[in-house]
Amino acid sequence: MIAFNKLNDLSDNTSLVLLRIFFGLLVFLESIGSIFTGWVKKTFVDVPFTFNFIEFNFLQFLPGKGMYLYYILMSIPALGIMLGYKYRWSVSLFGLMWSVTYLLQKTHYNNHYYLIILLCFLFLFVPAHKRGSLDAKFNPRLLQDKCPRWCIDIFKVQFAIIFFYAALAKLNPDWLNGEPIGTWLKNKSSYPIIGSILGMPSTKWWVAYGGIFFDFLIAPAMFWKKSRLLAFFVAIFFHLFNSAVFLIGVFPYLMIFYALIFFDLSVLGKRLFPVEKKRKLKPFTTHKLVTFTLVVYFIFQALYPARHFLMAGNVNWTEEGHRHSWRMMLRAKKASIHYQIIDKNSGERFKDYPSKILSKDQSRKLGRQPDMIWQYAQYLKEKYKREGKDVEVYARSKCGLNGRKYQTFIDPETDLANTQWSHFKVSPWILPLE
Repeated sequence: MIAFNKLNDLSDNTSLVLLRIFFGLLVFLESIGSIFTGWVKKTFVDVPFTFNFIEFNFLQFLPGKGMYLYYILMSIPALGIMLGYKYRWSVSLFGLMWSVTYLLQKTHYNNHYYLIILLCFLFLFVPAHKRGSLDAKFNPRLLQDKCPRWCIDIFKVQFAIIFFYAALAKLNPDWLNGEPIGTWLKNKSSYPIIGSILGMPSTKWWVAYGGIFFDFLIAPAMFWKKSRLLAFFVAIFFHLFNSAVFLIGVFPYLMIFYALIFFDLSVLGKRLFPVEKKRKLKPFTTHKLVTFTLVVYFIFQALYPARHFLMAGNVNWTEEGHRHSWRMMLRAKKASIHYQIIDKNSGERFKDYPSKILSKDQSRKLGRQPDMIWQYAQYLKEKYKREGKDVEVYARSKCGLNGRKYQTFIDPETDLANTQWSHFKVSPWILPLE
């Protein structure tokens, strides 16, 4: 009980305020940048449909040119988070809008898209707008340089969970044998200046095993005061290397700024966000509902990424349990796929080649992801149903994982159009990795 009571002790809130500002800046740039880089166009505008998360088909009315406006509107609450304006409304609205775009498409799934949702959720519980914000400027009674310790600690715990599971995921035979990282580095040997280093045979071992040690040790090193500063500089190098070599979006920069939550930045805070009037703060008591919600949340976060251990097969192959589990850069897949369609009434047979209607990115990802393969079969079923035909749909799919030879991925004898999707176990029509 004493340990829990200490969570309500007051701490300087500078690191929390800076995390809010940098987070808001990054998601604002991500929202606007998605338009100007053409990401919105190729993901939502130039496609016949998107591969939404299963059970969210009702979101299919959104894709189209209206998504340009959607992302512009989404950038407004992102800016509100950064500036601390109508803070909780901004976090709630941005979190909701971002979650919709996340659930609407899986083609470009990334861990940091999921992390952004989680951080929005955590920000709802903490007073990150009490300083360095327009809310505090317009309402000076809000101004405060302290917050309960748990408001900072919850971000630290989330940080530790992410890197623990990222490290655990790397303890698999392929990664320990330098794949797929070795193939990726070899393909980048033409990079200017560092290309010759990336292409060296020994580099893949440094990156592979360095990644394991970094992921396992970074959170403990950040928690320990004596190693914190060194760990932070190592993290900066690690994330900037990943950003430069692997081009993985805003995630490296988000994690660099995220690490600031471990530091006591009170001296910096006095310069950046001075609090002129000192008021005696009353002891803070956390509402029981907040405590209960956060306990349930972290139990879920601690257990859910491990669900693939309860599922048969190699998760890098089956993909069951891969998403939301902090499994980063672990598999390189090559695939080919087309579909065999049989009219039940006439016996007529058709072939469908998804690459003819899907975007390049969708086609590339389709053959690797069983749930997307199943969804496309459902799309074909509905397409022919509109033409008055009752059909069976069979996938003809081959896939190669981490340099292995192609092998049959999906059971060619399973009618996917008339097969139910299972959320909690590996589908028997995903053939095992040989």
